[in-house]
Amino acid sequence: MRKDSMINGTVVELSYAEHRATWDRWYADFAFRPSTRQFPGIQEPTSSLTWSLDALNDDPGCIKLDQFTATVEQAIADCTPEGGSVLVLDWQHLCYRVRPDQGIEGEPFRWPLSPYPDGDYYIYLAEDFSFGSFGHPWEHTVCLFGTELLAQASRPVTTILGDPVRRDGHAATNP
Repeated sequence: MRKDSMINGTVVELSYAEHRATWDRWYADFAFRPSTRQFPGIQEPTSSLTWSLDALNDDPGCIKLDQFTATVEQAIADCTPEGGSVLVLDWQHLCYRVRPDQGIEGEPFRWPLSPYPDGDYYIYLAEDFSFGSFGHPWEHTVCLFGTELLAQASRPVTTILGDPVRRDGHAATNP
């Protein structure tokens, strides 16, 4: 890690080599295919749920957006082992390694990006790629994956966004 790239001691910019290696693995492991018209943008893994973000379109005061963001960020932080880190990726932009359990005393931890894909692909990813989120800006969806993350986040995210549109990469059949 480069000391000059620290933002607040818990968020560190990935070096060029880390950036390339992470994206190369993401493309390979998730069959990432950026597109504004062909969806989904990844091969959604087993133990994944994907929701439409359309419920956030009419959200006066951004209350649902704030709830969604806080829910996903807290669940990812809770799934991260103590002292561990999470990769936060922004397609074709700076990417980061964050340690959500090592915030500055007296200040809330601030993630460098949101799980809401505001104009670009935003990805939160465990260092071992076992859990995370994938926000697709053009499909206007978010995919959460990993058994533990889904156990923590699926119910509150469903309350905020409505029923998932896909389960394990297949069209969801909701009761």
